[in-house]
Amino acid sequence: MIFLYLFITFFEIGLFGFGGGYGMLSLIQNETVEHWGWLTSAQFTDIVAISQMTPGPIGINSATYCGYQAVVNAGYSVPMGILGSAVSTFALVLPSLILMILISKMFLKYMHTVAVQSVFNGLRPAVVGLLAAATLLLCTKENFSAPTENAWQFWISVLLFVATFIGTLIFKVNPIKMIVMSAFAGLLLLY
Repeated sequence: MIFLYLFITFFEIGLFGFGGGYGMLSLIQNETVEHWGWLTSAQFTDIVAISQMTPGPIGINSATYCGYQAVVNAGYSVPMGILGSAVSTFALVLPSLILMILISKMFLKYMHTVAVQSVFNGLRPAVVGLLAAATLLLCTKENFSAPTENAWQFWISVLLFVATFIGTLIFKVNPIKMIVMSAFAGLLLLY
């Protein structure tokens, strides 16, 4: 039964996840952690980190890892977890595939009309909101600790967050370099 729920959940995320993979992260977290309880917040954070470091789109990578982890957490075997990965990934990609086939010719014909431009002007702020929500949902005690529990880890985490934000926004440091530098800093300062 979990496979049907995985398919429906990730199909809906794929259907309504505007803004690409980063825009989908808050939807994926809400469904897999909050709504269904398939994953813990810490597991989801690990999945996002792995998804960012592996080749491919982050939304698809996250769906793949979430599908696997959800099935394994439900008590199924590793091969069934792999099937959960396949179901989740297929379900996430399917709406885009269907929609792109259906609207590709129509979009090229009507892309410069006022109605289509208005739709895109309305979607842009929503995408920014989804990206902001994904960021805020990852600012949890599992990721940053808490000043009352482990002040050193909390302040180092905040410092790494701010340094990464400034490095990528202002100094235009390559995100891959930023990931490697942050991992190295975390190893040095938090181990």
